[in-house]
Amino acid sequence: MIDIDILIAAVLILIMFGIGISLSIEEVKEVFSKPKALLISLTSQMLLLPLIAFGICILFDIPLYIKMGLIILAASPGGTTSGFITFIFKGNTALSIVLTTINSILTLISIPIIINLSLFYFYGENSNFRLPIGETMRDIFMLTAIPAFLGVTFRHYKNQAAIKISKFTKPISTILLAIVFTLKFVGGKEDGAIHQHEILEILPYALLLNILCFATGYLVSKLSNLGPKNQITVSVESAVHNTTIAFLVSGTLLDKPEFGKVALVYAMFSFWTALLFCYILNKINISALNKH
Repeated sequence: MIDIDILIAAVLILIMFGIGISLSIEEVKEVFSKPKALLISLTSQMLLLPLIAFGICILFDIPLYIKMGLIILAASPGGTTSGFITFIFKGNTALSIVLTTINSILTLISIPIIINLSLFYFYGENSNFRLPIGETMRDIFMLTAIPAFLGVTFRHYKNQAAIKISKFTKPISTILLAIVFTLKFVGGKEDGAIHQHEILEILPYALLLNILCFATGYLVSKLSNLGPKNQITVSVESAVHNTTIAFLVSGTLLDKPEFGKVALVYAMFSFWTALLFCYILNKINISALNKH
């Protein structure tokens, strides 16, 4: 039997390689040469999203495990899924990949700070946990940066072959991602032992966080005049969180698997709400373009 985690990792690597093939080195360089969108999105993800989650926790009388789960989730920026959604809706895929890599590195510092402050505020206790730097960095680069970079490099040296392969990237990646979500859901139910009443208890607040994160990403990109492609990217990166990191923090590092139930519920719907949001946003942008 193949280990489910190894299978998921292999699928994610293939997806990121396929996304990388669609990019040119010039597009990646442009992200750094015109860093406005990058800096605005980083600010939104690192500061605004945890504050939104904290605000929900203050405003509503909800169980402590949900409060901590929401904050852990908000502190875990987008991963492979956000890059894929940006890719299929023709957002700024290069920006998404760069954001995923930089954010994941920044979380080595930001997540311990945010979680420790939250534990002290809600539980009156401190936790001295730290993200395992070596393992986290390895996972980040093995699952995102390296396969995407190899895809970009392949495109640079084998442009015609890359163009032919890229025609099949979206449908194949969609099937692969569906497999990942199925495996995560089945595995998550076995590991997390989540019950129906807990799903119903968590769902309204997880959905509220999702909506507010989308709204925040869209508003900051709209007010900053980042353009339609970056609006999609910043919005998706803000709302499609890295549930894998959230599970790691909750179950492994804090030994509080109940915190991870929020991420499991969020993963059930966040992919589909992202597809709906991007579809509507594209329709709005196309309508505005036709008026001009």
